[in-house]
Amino acid sequence: MTGTVKRRAARERILDTASELFEAHGLRGVGVDRIIAQSGVAKATLYAHFPSKDELAAAYLRQTDDSWRGKLLRAALAAGDDPREQMVGLFDAVASAYHRHGFHGCPFINAAAESEPGSAPHIETAKHKMRVRAWVRTMAEAAGATDPDELALQITLLVDGTLAAGKLEQNPAMPTAAKAAARILVERMVPEI
Repeated sequence: MTGTVKRRAARERILDTASELFEAHGLRGVGVDRIIAQSGVAKATLYAHFPSKDELAAAYLRQTDDSWRGKLLRAALAAGDDPREQMVGLFDAVASAYHRHGFHGCPFINAAAESEPGSAPHIETAKHKMRVRAWVRTMAEAAGATDPDELALQITLLVDGTLAAGKLEQNPAMPTAAKAAARILVERMVPEI
């Protein structure tokens, strides 16, 4: 195994371990020593890849951002070509998250609650929320919404509220109710063609 491959493997092992632990126990609930022990790397190796726990948490959030936005996109596209249906269809990804074993709520909302403003995890969380809202805004604009910014804000607030509520109570009716509310918002803010 070359040095580059070993280095990449150690980084991935650290990030995979940290991701599992952060998702299950939160950023504050997991210490660096636990990540080191469970990933099987030396402390120096962890710090060579991630200079601080905040940087490791930020990497976890960037990885989660890619994954979650991909799930939202696939759910939206599965609803068809109509951007009105896509804005409603993205709630199928929310429902899938709810029904996943071990659902712990939105990792970004959880991270924001546990991190200081201006910290790397807080910054990554804000970037994620802006990217999702910008994507929903493009769908709202493509659909001909009277106010694409407002519709994107309302849809993303529904997503965030549903995921946050899932941390408190795993009521399987919540994603269905959020999807129905999204349909009402879209119908109200997008004129019929």
